[in-house]
Amino acid sequence: MNAPPHSDRGPRRFGWPQRVFSQVLLMQLAIITGVTVLVTGLFLAPLSAQLDDEAMRRALAIAQSTAAQPGIAEDLRTTEPSALGPVQSAAERIRRSTGAEYVVVMDRRGVRWSHPEADRIGEVVSTDPGDALRGREVMEIDSGTLGRSARGKVPLRVPGDEVVGAVSVGIEYDSVRARLLGAIPGLLAYAGTALAVGALAAYLISRRLQRQTHDLAFSDISALLTEREAMLHSIREGVVALDGTGRIRLLNDEAQRLLGLGPEATGRPLDEVLDPGRTVDVLAGRVVGDDLLAVQGSRVLLANRMETDDGGAVVTLRDRTELEHLGRELDSTTGLIDALRAQDHEHANRLHTLLGLLELEMHEDAMEFVTEVVGVHRATAEQVTEKVRDPLLAALLVGKATVAAERGVSLRLAPGTLLPDRVVDPRGLVTVVGNLVDNATDAAAGSQDARIEVGLRAEGRTVELRVRDSGPGIAPEQHASIFTEGWSTKDVPAHGKRGLGLPLVRRLAERQGGSVTVSAADGGGAVFTVVLPEALGTASPTTGGER
Repeated sequence: MNAPPHSDRGPRRFGWPQRVFSQVLLMQLAIITGVTVLVTGLFLAPLSAQLDDEAMRRALAIAQSTAAQPGIAEDLRTTEPSALGPVQSAAERIRRSTGAEYVVVMDRRGVRWSHPEADRIGEVVSTDPGDALRGREVMEIDSGTLGRSARGKVPLRVPGDEVVGAVSVGIEYDSVRARLLGAIPGLLAYAGTALAVGALAAYLISRRLQRQTHDLAFSDISALLTEREAMLHSIREGVVALDGTGRIRLLNDEAQRLLGLGPEATGRPLDEVLDPGRTVDVLAGRVVGDDLLAVQGSRVLLANRMETDDGGAVVTLRDRTELEHLGRELDSTTGLIDALRAQDHEHANRLHTLLGLLELEMHEDAMEFVTEVVGVHRATAEQVTEKVRDPLLAALLVGKATVAAERGVSLRLAPGTLLPDRVVDPRGLVTVVGNLVDNATDAAAGSQDARIEVGLRAEGRTVELRVRDSGPGIAPEQHASIFTEGWSTKDVPAHGKRGLGLPLVRRLAERQGGSVTVSAADGGGAVFTVVLPEALGTASPTTGGER
């Protein structure tokens, strides 16, 4: 369906894009950006704490080395606080050499003996030195007269471990922030590079997705899926979709009916859900061509296979069972018409003969001629109905005998033939016998002493059928292939394809737990043997199973 045209009038509204490509790209970019920002923040937080700790430890180390200087503790006890005193001189020398913001030496009262600003010497320090004066080392970030700094405080001891004062060293906190800010550009460069690479990857993935989805919107894809489900499950053709490994990806309702499968077959390999044979070979692509015939159960299927871009395939199935039956009926009707045409000529000849006998006043000869002609047909029908008690099968054999006779082939029942009237599936048995007799007639026609012999024997509920012909026979190497769909030695008829009769016979026999085999007949020709274990019903006690 074509989308309705958009009007160019009115202001253009910007909103969330509809295309799959655009939505996926934006979502990926948002995720990549969020992850990059989060990772950068998570990296900066511990970096700031690490830089603070490094500054405090550096200040503490300078304080410790200052307190260990020889003479400072003694000078603190023997001199007065002064800008020119030895304590101030030593502290400033250490401050300048270490780059500290200040080095303050104080006595136990907290009075400064050194300070970067000389006029503050002699004043009490601005922060509490109590912990250091009690003999403990301190690291902290605090604010004083010189501003915020990272500080280290240690006690100042004289020999004998007496605390006579304390040393406080500060590292300018602005330098710590400067190091942190100096690390940010490099970190942002790495983050920006990662963001750019991620954005490029997201774009390439989205472009591929755009090609695979044909640049459709999510609403279009949802509508297509809904329409596809409705279409696949409403059409009267079977549709089987396979992936690249031969597993069933989709199976619509009609395909389930034709193949005799259920929804649970989806996701399973073909060879696992279907019996080996031509049907599986056609679906899997091992047999190629257009309008391929296959037999599944009692159904004749017409299959077409189309490969897909991902290595899979879509197979469509059409039910040709009824069409094949109609085609066979057409063949039978055509043969019957030819037989009737031949009988018409023969009947005309007999009438002319009868008319001549009557005109010659040979009345007794005319009566004998009529009796003989009528008696032959009556004898054939009575012989069949006496040994074959099922009416459908008896009628079939009588009709086939007439058609065969017109083609110069004699059809007779084998000695010992006897079939009671308790066939469970008369139509199935008629299909089996009809197919075998038709094939035998085609094979025997034109041969010397052309004949067909049909034998039907019952033992319990089992029926054994033998059809023997006087044709050229079947080569031993072809005994297995003749039951394959499409195999035939005859010309293709106008209504369709050949090579379905024997596969149908085999499937009907196997459906009843039976079998069909072929062998060479003594004196030439072929013998088809069909064994149907459950073909007869239980014998009635009032009739003994026969009439």
